[in-house]
Amino acid sequence: MLARISRRLAGLLATLLAASFVIFAAVYAAPGDPAVFLAGGRDKLTPEKLELVRAQYHLDEPLVVQYGRWLGDCLQFDLGRSFKYSDQVSDLLMARFPTTLALVAYATVLFVVLGVGAGILAAVRRGTWIDSAVVGGTTLAASVPSFVSAIALAAVFGVQLGWFPVTGGGEGFTGTLHHLTLPALALALGALAIISRVTRQAMADAGAADHVEAARSSGIPEREIVRRHILRNALGPIVTMCGLVMAGMLAGTVVVETAFGISGIGSLLVGAINTHDFPVAQAVLLLMVTGYIVVTTLVDLVHPLLDPRVKEAAV
Repeated sequence: MLARISRRLAGLLATLLAASFVIFAAVYAAPGDPAVFLAGGRDKLTPEKLELVRAQYHLDEPLVVQYGRWLGDCLQFDLGRSFKYSDQVSDLLMARFPTTLALVAYATVLFVVLGVGAGILAAVRRGTWIDSAVVGGTTLAASVPSFVSAIALAAVFGVQLGWFPVTGGGEGFTGTLHHLTLPALALALGALAIISRVTRQAMADAGAADHVEAARSSGIPEREIVRRHILRNALGPIVTMCGLVMAGMLAGTVVVETAFGISGIGSLLVGAINTHDFPVAQAVLLLMVTGYIVVTTLVDLVHPLLDPRVKEAAV
């Protein structure tokens, strides 16, 4: 077990290192010269002033040298200073990350409860109209882009009915829940469809096992069979997919936060790209990739604990 954890941690560090270089290189190659923005625009910009700004911010150095300098600062938790706000990037992230984390947590609760519940219902009532309704509804939900669902939810439940606010993140626990309900639902709709299908298929596969048929023939109530034999054996792929979907939700906040005017790291990334605020864009992208890699690594470590068959295969 320790050897397996060591291998996963080594893979995590290697992946993070490669991802950090790709992020830095992508932002480095993006259109636009950050030196022009730092100098205040092209109006009355002389070549001497431009060269001075590039030297001040080390923009005249080769890509590899700039990356090494940036990576060293990141390891010391120094993410640089924002070109636009002139604040430390870490301070901007700390101010906005709690809102994004609350949004992702809320959306995760929604898609886990509703998605797993719908999948269980479809699996138990497989071949009936309930199964068809769940499959059809989740197919429709999966086919709608998040920005379309965000606009539709805001228009119906926010503007016409007035049940929920359509902008901001709210204050306090109840205020935050109230403000984030529509954004979390828009973020969770596509994930809900995926989780319900995975749950339905995993329970169908577990229900076809020989020991389940033996339990039915012995007269055990169907509810106990579903709870103790089918659902328990189907937890492995369900938990794995829930973890993978949750890990990718940080990237999904870019669209949802922009649509609802939420001050999170997703909207911060959009603003940083539009204003060529490269330090902020690099930091947000690195945070999103780090979150995804860490969560998927944890899921990979937890999966064998839920499914002994995977543990035996790993050994």
